[in-house]
Amino acid sequence: MNTLGTIADRKAGFRSLGDTWADTATSRGRLMLTVFGGLAEFERDLIRTRTGEGRARAVARGVKMGRKPKMTPHQMKEALRRREAGEPMRDIAKDFDVSHSTISRLAV
Repeated sequence: MNTLGTIADRKAGFRSLGDTWADTATSRGRLMLTVFGGLAEFERDLIRTRTGEGRARAVARGVKMGRKPKMTPHQMKEALRRREAGEPMRDIAKDFDVSHSTISRLAV
């Protein structure tokens, strides 16, 4: 709807070649576009609400969200130990088959 508002601000109209009802030059066309825009916004809010509720239920069941860690807790401790010993992060990363960024993000 923002695009159509910009078009209207410039004293122009929008007319769909495929859908005769989508014509901002007529009152009926503007009404139809407004109604469909409102319905789309309403549906998007419903989807957002349902997704949030589903995510909350999953977390309550103990489901962990997000990507699985590339390294086990034992590997993380070992990588931290090696990093604190002064070993280059790229060498540590190569041994664990991860990027050096993964090693740099490990909490000290």
